[in-house]
Amino acid sequence: MMTTALAPEMTAADRCDRCGAQAYIRARLVSGGELFFCGHHGREFVPALRDKAVDIVDETDRLVESPASSN
Repeated sequence: MMTTALAPEMTAADRCDRCGAQAYIRARLVSGGELFFCGHHGREFVPALRDKAVDIVDETDRLVESPASSN
């Protein structure tokens, strides 16, 4: 299950468990643990975690910069 509504938004303090970059994906595991991933490592590992996770929060949409408004 992929969701963005069940958990509070991740912050810059949440770091990728693989490389230490800012995390945008959090996987809560059936076993009770949590894993955090940057966008790159999330794309690599999330498919294998789908059957082991209670939920997966994906905030990678925050990586897309919105266009600046012109005045």
